[in-house]
Amino acid sequence: MTASAVQVADTARYPLSEPGSPAWREIVSRTRAELRETGCSVLADFIRPELRDVLRREGAKIAPEAYAKVERVNAYNIAIDTPLPEDHPGRTIMERGNAFVARDRIPATAVIQQLYSSPEFQRFVAGCFELPELHELADPLSGLVLNVIEPGRSHPWHFDTNEYTVSMLTQEAADGGVFEFCPNIRSETAENFDDVRAVLAGEGDHLIRRLTLRPGDLQLFRGRFALHRVSSVQGAVARHSAIFAYSERPGVIGSPERTRQLFGRVLPEHVASAAVRGDQLLD
Repeated sequence: MTASAVQVADTARYPLSEPGSPAWREIVSRTRAELRETGCSVLADFIRPELRDVLRREGAKIAPEAYAKVERVNAYNIAIDTPLPEDHPGRTIMERGNAFVARDRIPATAVIQQLYSSPEFQRFVAGCFELPELHELADPLSGLVLNVIEPGRSHPWHFDTNEYTVSMLTQEAADGGVFEFCPNIRSETAENFDDVRAVLAGEGDHLIRRLTLRPGDLQLFRGRFALHRVSSVQGAVARHSAIFAYSERPGVIGSPERTRQLFGRVLPEHVASAAVRGDQLLD
């Protein structure tokens, strides 16, 4: 385990460098059970308390690098003029006001960058997801990002491209900015458009769960199968969160359309890639 990762994680509670130990197995077992049930698990106080301000300051420093264009999007992050049936939930258009700092704008020395690339961290996360291994996204922009939501903005309902998402709040909003999700609303073989349409229409509150997250908490999430959003941020303080995106397969790169939406630019890797997927779900 790298020295920086030892310094960052509360290894007394989360022994990343001791796979197979009783404490490691207990944490992984509990997390697996939560992921099976709801597709989401929160590991409280994953980061040492004395480093929470470091996380906040590092995020605040790079937040101005975020691509901050308000976009009209749908829950599937496909082009909004894509021909779809009249009742298709992809025809529901929302305003996406959050902004992303791309991975190539995050310093290699940043806590979140070092965690993302740490083999010990990846091994722990893979264990929690019941996988033999996980891979960093091959995407040079979206593998690791800082999600910035300014007051008055939100991150609307959407599905993730990658199966396995790990995130960490680095700065909480003064008010609002609540993470909401619909556990397992779709599967690898079923889109379940009826329930998705109900949530988007404001008629699916019974399908929604809400989380209270604190800076330094680690959230493990199967975001490809759970419709989710961050509600509107209120007050004078922006919401910042690091998103660590992993895949069970190597080589995953985002589609050109989604990359353009998120970062305002497309690299040759996105144009050349066929967007490696393990299912036929809409993006």
